[in-house]
Amino acid sequence: MISDFAPTVTTVSSAVEKVDADALVIGVAKGPDGPVLLPNPLAEKAAKGVSDSLKALGASGAADQLLRLPGVDGFKSETLVLIGVGPMTGEPDGGLSTEALRRAAGSAVRQLSSAGSVALALPAATVEQVAAVAEGAALGAYSFPHFKGSESARSKTPVAEIAVLTELKDKHTKPAVARASVVAAAVRATRDLVNTPPSHLYPESFAEAVKGHAQGSKLKIKVWDHKELDKGGFGGLLGVGGGSSRKPRLVRVEHSPAKPVAHIALVGKGITFDSGGLSLKPANAMTTMKLDMAGAATVAAVVKAAADLDLPVRVTGWLCLAENMPSSTAQRPEDVITIYGGKTVEVLNTDAEGRLVLADGIVAAGEENPDAIIDIATLTGAQMIALGNRTAGVMGNEDLREDLVEASQDAGESHWAMPIPEEAISGFESAVADLTNTGAREGGMLNAAAFLREFVPEKPDAPKDALDPEQKRIPWAHIDIAGPSFNEKGPYGYMPKGGTGVSVRTLITYLEGLAR
Repeated sequence: MISDFAPTVTTVSSAVEKVDADALVIGVAKGPDGPVLLPNPLAEKAAKGVSDSLKALGASGAADQLLRLPGVDGFKSETLVLIGVGPMTGEPDGGLSTEALRRAAGSAVRQLSSAGSVALALPAATVEQVAAVAEGAALGAYSFPHFKGSESARSKTPVAEIAVLTELKDKHTKPAVARASVVAAAVRATRDLVNTPPSHLYPESFAEAVKGHAQGSKLKIKVWDHKELDKGGFGGLLGVGGGSSRKPRLVRVEHSPAKPVAHIALVGKGITFDSGGLSLKPANAMTTMKLDMAGAATVAAVVKAAADLDLPVRVTGWLCLAENMPSSTAQRPEDVITIYGGKTVEVLNTDAEGRLVLADGIVAAGEENPDAIIDIATLTGAQMIALGNRTAGVMGNEDLREDLVEASQDAGESHWAMPIPEEAISGFESAVADLTNTGAREGGMLNAAAFLREFVPEKPDAPKDALDPEQKRIPWAHIDIAGPSFNEKGPYGYMPKGGTGVSVRTLITYLEGLAR
């Protein structure tokens, strides 16, 4: 499920002629008057020859465009590669964002998967640029051949050796490259879990995969099986998972440093397959439903990354794992379930199941009184209607929401702040329970967030006379990644087809901000 493959990423500050790589990659930007060859290590004559030939070669500088040329005399690389980096916003040596460099490096490595080693001669004059190139390259070095029939296909690996060319000394770049490797490993682990078919990934095997991936670390892991969930009163997980022969699990993963500066709880939706339950989905709506556990995969990977980076932030991850299937034991529309903590929910649509398992996890996470609770989930189709397939929605406590959006911008991901209107909760009124699990169709992403907010516990020290409920609750945010978690179309940049690992980098960046 989680591959142990990891490319070796290093920086090279010696003469480029000595770099022994199968391919040497240089950048081409899209300038106002045509393609522009970016600063590179080629000799002046060779660089001019390539630059003068760009238009004849069909180079445009557009992002993802890759052209292969014969190697240049004096270099060990057999292939010279031109990779498009997109539009320039300034001078060739300073007019590119770190995300443009990250995507160009990832695109080159992804498209050069047949090469054993790649040297990247993209702009890398600062530590930030080196970090972006290294991270993008490590993200691009990904494939998922584990279920191919032939041994040759299964044993095929992406680019294994990556060198980032820079004039900076190793002592300055080493920490940035090490961080890039950890972050990319977390993203790849998330992608692996999301891409694993539901025949092989179900609540019990998911829990075992998390435990196996944590071996060698100091992470603390506790798993509740269905009997313990029943004893504890986790009605959301039990109700959603009741129709499957593969019983639900709740997994708690903790990174606990000696002197933490903060305690953050992460709660992830982990529906290993979502048929819709008795409110059965149409057949064509089920074909990607192995992705419905992306939130839990993200949480597991982020907690592991926090430990690998030795962040001085206590991070507890709660993985709410269930398989939503129809059977004689499945929950029915109009059943009433009791969420952990005591609130009751009338289930009107068994396909609105993610919010039920998350409710259990949010209440459980809040019992430890963390400084903030962040849940992440492939929760609503409405997210895709509102924000498309590449932008996640962030809702919740205003300060926390804005911090997460800022972290996403720093990380190079697209997250957008969304409101929770006052009237959003009104559609969840029930005549027989505290809430129903379905609200109004309009604004479905915002309404689902309003439902989840009802389960965020109050702070033990909350002022009793506070009029604003937000002042009483533990700070909380909800990230809906329904669209961005899975790329159904062609690969681009460092992004493969299939599981994307979206929000992993945002959450790591957010935790690092707390550490600073």
